Amino acid sequence: MLLLIPGPVTTRPEVRAALAQDIAPWDNEFKAVYRRVLDRVLAIAGGIPGQHAALPLQGGGHFVIEAAIRTFVPPGRKILIPTTGRYSESMIRLAREAGRVPVVLPVAPGHPTDPAVIGAALEADFSISHVGQVYSETGTGVIHDAVAIGAAVHRAGRRMIVDAVSAFGALPMNVAAQQELDAVVFSSNKCIEALPGIAFAVCPIDRLKQCAGQAGSWSLDLSDILTHDARPRFTPPAQIVAAFDRALDFFDAEGGREPRLARYSANAMTFYDGMVDLGLTPWLPRDRQGPIIVVIHAPADPAWNLQNFVDALKARGVLISNFFNTPTPSFRVGCIGAITPDDMRGAVAAMDAALKEIGITRREAACP
Repeated sequence: MLLLIPGPVTTRPEVRAALAQDIAPWDNEFKAVYRRVLDRVLAIAGGIPGQHAALPLQGGGHFVIEAAIRTFVPPGRKILIPTTGRYSESMIRLAREAGRVPVVLPVAPGHPTDPAVIGAALEADFSISHVGQVYSETGTGVIHDAVAIGAAVHRAGRRMIVDAVSAFGALPMNVAAQQELDAVVFSSNKCIEALPGIAFAVCPIDRLKQCAGQAGSWSLDLSDILTHDARPRFTPPAQIVAAFDRALDFFDAEGGREPRLARYSANAMTFYDGMVDLGLTPWLPRDRQGPIIVVIHAPADPAWNLQNFVDALKARGVLISNFFNTPTPSFRVGCIGAITPDDMRGAVAAMDAALKEIGITRREAACP
């Protein structure tokens, strides 16, 4: 099955095979694997040993986003969150339920966050301590310029948390060059092409120490994780860590972040052009289309039914999400994972056949 969702992604058999072992998580041999994984994550993030730390947390992206908010944003303080789509909405809820005050900054659907607007909002309200920015919004496919936004945050003297869940390992990231960053967070099952079950934050060590004790949660306190010096606090998903370590071997063998981004970009453009050739309408114009996910407007045909389309595709060996996160009906296709442009061409052909099977004769966008 070709899994074309924005995570979990299609993985290599060698990565899945790493799960097939019994591991004692407190054994010294596993501790070495744990340490090696964190060192490799720190290097990919551009962190400096001794100045930055890579911190593991059981669970998915939402867990580590909440942990970052709790750890760095003081209780009752404000965090500015641009409304980039479904996943910024999640950040808003996580902040609110953690007792922090989200300040919502509207962003037009399908458009990137404007760093100048961020700067203006911070200048207008000096009680805002942080900005929470989604780097890659998988609800729409838009990539937001985390470096330019970070520069605006830095000029205003504030701090920043970046949701890099579907960006880390592909899109540019250099935490040492962005002094405004409190945390860059991501999960294992996206651009590193591993399996779900563990998430990570990369943070400045001095900030972790300054913020010790304010999380209001033992499980979701990144500063407490730091004190354990890469030793598991609670029973970790050991097999998932082993599979992640194996996935990093393939990441290194491919040449690292830039070749991986090049492959994903080729995947996305192959699929985007294929959809246009089929008479379908991408949700984003080509100049705003990111490499992680491509969203397509639902056809105007009254026979359109997303679940029927998903089922017809699945019968052809291609699986996509059976829901959409855009303001108007659409379907979304992930371009990340252990896949190539040839896989995307095969998916395009499968979609053409699936549309015919469910009786779609009008392929133009229902809501352009």
